[in-house]
Amino acid sequence: MENLLVLQSGGPTAVINASLAGVIKGGFDHPEKIGKVYGSLNGIEGVENETIRELDIFKNEENLRLLKQTPASYLGSCRKKLPPLGSDDAFYDRIFEVLEKYNIGYLCCIGGNDSMDTTNKLSAYAAEKGKSIRVIGVPKTVDNDLVITDHTPGYGSAAKFVSNCMRQIALDTDVYKMQSVVVLEAMGRNAGWLTAAAALANDSELSAADIICLPERAFDADSFIKKVEEVSKTKKTIMIAVSEGIRDKDGNYIKENNSRGDKFGHAALGGAGKTVEGWIASELGFKTRSIELSTLQRCFAAGTSLCDVTEAFNAGVKGVEFAIAGHTGMMAGFKRISNNPYNMEIVPLPVCDIANFEKKIPDEMITADGFGLTDKFCEYARPLITGEPDLIYKGGSLQFAPKL
Repeated sequence: MENLLVLQSGGPTAVINASLAGVIKGGFDHPEKIGKVYGSLNGIEGVENETIRELDIFKNEENLRLLKQTPASYLGSCRKKLPPLGSDDAFYDRIFEVLEKYNIGYLCCIGGNDSMDTTNKLSAYAAEKGKSIRVIGVPKTVDNDLVITDHTPGYGSAAKFVSNCMRQIALDTDVYKMQSVVVLEAMGRNAGWLTAAAALANDSELSAADIICLPERAFDADSFIKKVEEVSKTKKTIMIAVSEGIRDKDGNYIKENNSRGDKFGHAALGGAGKTVEGWIASELGFKTRSIELSTLQRCFAAGTSLCDVTEAFNAGVKGVEFAIAGHTGMMAGFKRISNNPYNMEIVPLPVCDIANFEKKIPDEMITADGFGLTDKFCEYARPLITGEPDLIYKGGSLQFAPKL
């Protein structure tokens, strides 16, 4: 009987372990097909280094429930770029040597764009060498930038966090009579989905997002300052959300950090909010404060969306089902059936059409002036942040899964 191996890689989300719990549950649910369920520590590096652990502790339902509410990557993560096929057979031979040693017939890779690249390369290599292992991608990213899939687990909870931060900071700042500006910087790299979630902070009772700056629009400092000045004529508290990935018309990031970036060629972002804060204070003289949400956006498990947790878990379960059904080189993707009521299904999508592509916010979701989102975006995103899971606390502290 063949075994199942699961790994996690890339940046964590607040629900990445809900997907892990789904994969584990999917493995345990098919004892006629799957013998043991293993986890690789620190992604593909765990396979290479043979740091693989059996996940039997999650046959305990309480532990599995705790895993669903545990933030960060329970199995650890890595950011290892796999070599192009044909360039380093020794690396791939080592990976498949370990997989065969543990009799792995099913491999689930939980991650974002780069992890889908890993999924694609491993499945392609297996096919090239005539190996029967089935490799499935289970998506995650707060950036929501995977193509073809309607959305990605991790985004809904991070979007909920950004939206609620905007709402609560707006009230906190508004207690003073002076003209003031708050600039909130959100993650997202080259796609503005997470920053756009600030638009969900607005409703009939509260205007908590006045200006939203997205990487999908070239950032012009003069136009931006004019927009801030315009809003200041009607509001004493101005709330602004900016993406870490905003760029000028020449494609240069608006950021303080000029370091080289990571091994995938991603620029090291951060500081857009602080830069914009300086411009506002200098040009308009307003009291201005910037807030960088940083890792809180992706690890705040106490404020997750029930929709997001449920879908993340189901994506893991479905990933195993797709592998058992014979699929390989596929990702458990989301297809939206209806918006009102919200309904979606999880379907297998070719990972070769997903890896190394990037989904941006479409034009129809961005206002004409480029500083806001249309109702179409809010209709798309609102269902993803809804619902509150029943979380386990002890002494006021959120509880996590026991370590391996």
